[in-house]
Amino acid sequence: MRSSSVSLDADLSVPASCNGIVLFAHGSGSSRLSPRNRQVAESLNASRLATLLVDLLTPDEEAEDQRTRELRFDIAMLADRLVGLTDWLRSNDQTANLRIGYFGASTGAGAALVAAAQRPDTVNAVVSRGGRPDLAGPALERVRAPTLLIVGGNDGPVIDMNSQAMAAMHCEKRMTIVPGATHLFEEPDALGAVSTLARDWFKSHLNQPRSSAK
Repeated sequence: MRSSSVSLDADLSVPASCNGIVLFAHGSGSSRLSPRNRQVAESLNASRLATLLVDLLTPDEEAEDQRTRELRFDIAMLADRLVGLTDWLRSNDQTANLRIGYFGASTGAGAALVAAAQRPDTVNAVVSRGGRPDLAGPALERVRAPTLLIVGGNDGPVIDMNSQAMAAMHCEKRMTIVPGATHLFEEPDALGAVSTLARDWFKSHLNQPRSSAK
């Protein structure tokens, strides 16, 4: 799969009779194989939402990032690749008529919001899990997609970052705190709560055919 001028590894799942697709933007140091994102994706697939899990870095870039830990914070580059993937979804026969949402985790949430600001007529919903929406900077004011920020109740600094980012946004927005959860939502039932919240948000905003969207 190509985004901009690079080829990226991705896993596309398109259930029958779906109207929406969710593009995953993984967090720092993670990949499309992240068990947390895959659990959320399986929940969305079971609810007849398509998913695209993608490695936003090439293998060579991933190796470099493991040494330097810099590319994972290159929000502009990651957002550019999400925009390229979004345009690919629009041109692909399997997905051209599906409404598009983004699911961003950690630093991926910042990139997802920047990309959503660049495609305001195409991206219909955003969900952030333990995200860094603050990394989207000035782009936050231009986001038009309804955005749900999910934060762990025991992730104090990230709660503050999400609160400040939400104050800068002018779209439909909500922050939901999962009690007792830490940054990676590794506690029992924490990730299940994330999956349910994300599923309900996306079904609410992606459940009609794109042809009927305004």
